[in-house]
Order: sequence, then structure tokens, then C-alpha cells
Amino acid sequence: MSINNLVSSLTRLSLIKVPTLIRNVSLNAPMLFRSTPVLLAEPLKKKKKMDPAIIKAREEKKKKKIEKAIRKLEKNARKLKPISECEIPFEILDTLKNRQRNLPGISEEILENRALLEKKWCRYKREQHLVDMQMLDRIQFAQQKALDELRKESEQLYQEAIQPDLMMMPYKIEGPVETPPIENYQSPDGDYNDVSKKW
Repeated sequence: MSINNLVSSLTRLSLIKVPTLIRNVSLNAPMLFRSTPVLLAEPLKKKKKMDPAIIKAREEKKKKKIEKAIRKLEKNARKLKPISECEIPFEILDTLKNRQRNLPGISEEILENRALLEKKWCRYKREQHLVDMQMLDRIQFAQQKALDELRKESEQLYQEAIQPDLMMMPYKIEGPVETPPIENYQSPDGDYNDVSKKW
């Protein structure tokens, strides 16, 4: 049996032509010694045998507690945080009946007069709005007509006339300067105590 037949039967080198003198047994990476990490484990404690009824009762208790928490969250989900300034004090709520006035009912004649007055006011405001719109239309039409006549006379004068006048409304602004904060700066507002409630 030749050396090639021996190598092909024992290793994966059958596809490689091996010379007659073989010094390397394997062409794969050398096998090195490796150590596994030290696992400081201890033997497991023996499980105590418990009654299945007790285990089931504990699981039911946990389940009920979680369901109760979910119901509480769902109940308070859409409630907004209360604003203490908007709440009515209990002293006022206790004396609410004493604070209410018993006013006499409004007669039909007064109600009719109020409705007629409101209609009159609406008519007046509508007419005023129409007059204002017509006046603005007349002014705009006259301005456009004057610009068209000016354009016929001189294109240069027309271009100067349609430029906006920046001096009509002078506007000046100074932005904040970029300076580093002053160290140990004492604020003139004094101490601030945050008394807002935590939710």
C-alpha cells in the first residue's frame, strides 16, 4: 500500500497530492491546549416539597395583585393632573347654597328686545364691513391705475415706486451676546423653593 493511499484513507488530504516524503501529519491549524474559565459554583439546594395547593394559591395572589394594579392604571389613565389653583376650596363648596341668588325670571318681552337688539347690531356690523371692503377696493384700484399710468411714462420711475420704503417703519434689534456664564453668580431673584407636587 503506497503512502498516498494510506493518507487518503486516514485524512482529508485525499484531494491534495502529497509528495513521497511526508513530514507534516496534518495541514489544519495546530491543536493547542485550552483551559476553561473557573466557575465558582456550589451545589444546588434541595427543593423543598411543597403542597401544590399552596403554590397555586401564591400564583393566584400574584395574579390578582397584578390585575388590581392594571385596573388602577386604567382607571387613572385619562385623568389629568389636578391644578391646585383651579380647585374650589371646601369652605366655598360648604357655603354654596348661601351664595346662590334667587333671581326673578326674565320676561318674554325683555328676551324679544334682546334678540332684536342683537340682530340690529349684526346688521350694523355687516354694513360697516361692506363699506370698509369697498373703500379698500377703491384705494387699491386707484393705486394700481396710478402705477399703470406711471409705467407708461417711465419704467425707471415705476420700478422705484414699487420698491418698499424701509424708512417708513424703522426696525432695529440687537441679539443676545455669546458670553460664558459668570462663576458663583448670585441671582437677584433670591431663593426659589419648588413646592409643586410630585406625581
